[in-house]
Amino acid sequence: MQLHIIVVAPGFKIDVDAYMNEKQNDATPSDAVTDAWIGLMRAQQRLLGQIEADLKSAGLPPLSWYDVLWELVRSPQGRLRPFEIEERTMLAQYNLSRLIDRLEKAGLVQRETFDQDGRGQWVVATEDGRSLQKRMWQVYAKAIEDNFGAKLSEADAAALTSLLARFS
Repeated sequence: MQLHIIVVAPGFKIDVDAYMNEKQNDATPSDAVTDAWIGLMRAQQRLLGQIEADLKSAGLPPLSWYDVLWELVRSPQGRLRPFEIEERTMLAQYNLSRLIDRLEKAGLVQRETFDQDGRGQWVVATEDGRSLQKRMWQVYAKAIEDNFGAKLSEADAAALTSLLARFS
């Protein structure tokens, strides 16, 4: 049996070809698990696409900008090192470096050196960055509610949260 799954989300693409051998049934997912996986990936793709469209129609930058700004704003010292942002946002390092450059050019973040040799850097959200993050959240929150929350009861949301917590 051949399974071909393509997962596309803002900033990355995963293309997986899996060949399942009938003799290795214990190592292959059931049809129900495969269907759940495909449904989860398709839902993620659709929801992220709608959120990106809502941000764009509001004249706001992409969701990846929000993700970086949010992580900076919520960090205890209001600053993170680039590798910490990478770990928290799941953005690839090469994409993140370019994104931080764009955010800095737009005046939304600044870099601060903390090593004597100048190699260590903090990334800090500026007041403009904090303001943009708040404006983006207004659109983002509405998009989450309209496209996701409105389709779930509180019990459904709690059950989904519980199920997804198994993967944390």
